[in-house]
Amino acid sequence: MAVTIKDVSARCGLSISTVSKAFNNYSDISSETRELVHRTAREIGYFPNAIARTLKTNRSSNLGVLFADDGDNGLTHSFFASVLNAFKSESEKHGYDITFINHNVGWNGMTYLEHCRYRNVDGVCLVCADFYAAEVAELATSDIPCVTIDHAFNNRSCVMSENVQGMQQLVHYAAEQGHRKIAFLHGQRSSVTENRITGYYRALSELGIAPRQEYLMECHYDSPTAGYQAMNAIARMADPPTCVLMPDDHTCLGALKAAADLGLRVPEDISIGGYDGISLSQLIRPRLTTIRQDTQSIGTQAARLLIDRIENPRTAISETVSVPVKLLPGESIGPVKKG
Repeated sequence: MAVTIKDVSARCGLSISTVSKAFNNYSDISSETRELVHRTAREIGYFPNAIARTLKTNRSSNLGVLFADDGDNGLTHSFFASVLNAFKSESEKHGYDITFINHNVGWNGMTYLEHCRYRNVDGVCLVCADFYAAEVAELATSDIPCVTIDHAFNNRSCVMSENVQGMQQLVHYAAEQGHRKIAFLHGQRSSVTENRITGYYRALSELGIAPRQEYLMECHYDSPTAGYQAMNAIARMADPPTCVLMPDDHTCLGALKAAADLGLRVPEDISIGGYDGISLSQLIRPRLTTIRQDTQSIGTQAARLLIDRIENPRTAISETVSVPVKLLPGESIGPVKKG
């Protein structure tokens, strides 16, 4: 016979109402009583019914995650997989499950907002989406609590990595090695891209280096193939750069392979810099010079902001949290080649 809430009540010596309040984290229940109820439930194998809890509290304890990158890498995405893992871990500490939001549920085509309502999520985190798309904006401006990563909407909380400062650090580091011909291969249109381009131009201005339009090129994020093709195009330039900054560490892998195939030594013949600071970047040789983004903090802060908005709607405010980055000097950017 299944264990019921009545069994927990009898074992604890508490009323069913008190036990129910303890499971649903009511503020008038002491931490000692709450711990007693949860411990007793574990001992006798009782689990609160999720459907019943939803009906009682009007909350599903379920958070949606909208994650749709252009390369369709999904959870294999080297950077965002780490962000989402931190988001998931922090959410679970607060008793929330995760549901990924998409267009297609079975045979039914749904908008992102419709899927959120279908799954009855309490809130949603928007990660690596096309924030300029009308469908994404529809969700972000709906009555569902939202938090975004690396893109700010009006009246929505956001976690932003310091992309402007990160690019400035990287360009300045290259200049310290004597480089004046510094190219930046940026990703597709997004707030992240725009901020990094701003950081690139700011750093050149601070260093007194005149920008060259041919040194600013678009390249797909998280694509070694795109990195390989871009490096081959750079090698064909009449006056190629001496240092190339890639959109991310994963794309750098293709650039390094292309350099090797072209007979170019890194960093003796050409320097290459990355971005993100994924673990792999510090294991390959030459070790990448890159900017490390704090994925643990980004994901954790996003979960906390979203949960605060859900659980404290009257007191939570929309805010932007800025997460610092760190330069990781490696071996892939070296002194500029003489002559």
